Amino acid sequence: MRYEAEAARRIAFDAIKGAGANDAIAHSLADAVISAELAGSKAVGFAHLPDYLDGFVKGRIAAHAEPQISFPALAAVRIDARGGIAQLAYDRVFDEIVERANTYGVVTLAVSNSFTVGELGYYTRRLAEAGLVALGTCNATAQMTTLESGKAVYGTNPVSFGAPVANARPLVIDQASSATAFVSVRRAAEAGEAIPEGWAVDAQGAPTTDARAAIKGLLLAFGGARGANIAMMMEILAAGMTGANWSMDAPHYAEGSETPGIGLFLVALKADVFANDFEARLATQLERLARAGVRIPGSHITVREIDVPDDVMNTVRSYAAGKASI
Repeated sequence: MRYEAEAARRIAFDAIKGAGANDAIAHSLADAVISAELAGSKAVGFAHLPDYLDGFVKGRIAAHAEPQISFPALAAVRIDARGGIAQLAYDRVFDEIVERANTYGVVTLAVSNSFTVGELGYYTRRLAEAGLVALGTCNATAQMTTLESGKAVYGTNPVSFGAPVANARPLVIDQASSATAFVSVRRAAEAGEAIPEGWAVDAQGAPTTDARAAIKGLLLAFGGARGANIAMMMEILAAGMTGANWSMDAPHYAEGSETPGIGLFLVALKADVFANDFEARLATQLERLARAGVRIPGSHITVREIDVPDDVMNTVRSYAAGKASI
């Protein structure tokens, strides 16, 4: 069923409140869910919201946590999410990040002890909309392996890049270091669909195209060893640099009552400190690339209404009505 953005936001807000979260958390998370949907990142929009709702109910997310903020250096912001959500932590310091980046040319953000961050592109896109170039990564519960290991060693460890473009919406690239996101495998399993080769292994470590077998197994890095190396680099930034749990140590985001306690790491840059007319030059270059046949990320997305499957929306609405199973 299709929804106008504001109506969908209200449904999300009511469900988050119904799951026990306070107003600040509900506003931050609902905004992020709608942003993901409008960006075409449906797997981490409403489809992912029930993971948060269940997390509030089961105690994996601290429903009233207020992030603890510190500034260890002039161009560094550090936040302990205290078992809450990264979206609220980000909202609490966003204006400060923009101000410091414009003052010093660069600023870093390190968030630790949070639930999964949702759509990583949400964070870089907002900075790009504020005129900054941004690079970000995060980790998550270990659900990815390498063909050599066969053990859960990394999260999907995505990387996202955002940049302002003159007279156009920002360029945003957001991709996992795994061949796909776990929610994509779960969605295929629920639909009884096969998955492509190279996405996952089964519980015995054998490559599989059976989504249901993959659910019990692990994801694979894209591009073999090269993708696994990128996952390692992102892990070091997201967990090592923030002090968050390594993915191997992070409790599962959909099981138990402990928070995953993972990390988010971002760098924001004021482009014109380094290159004059950056936004105009980037706009020209993107046009050249498009004429050369290059697919520009995000250029095909024209979402105006939010389309959510009825079963997903019914699950979300059940929390607002206080009828979700505990």
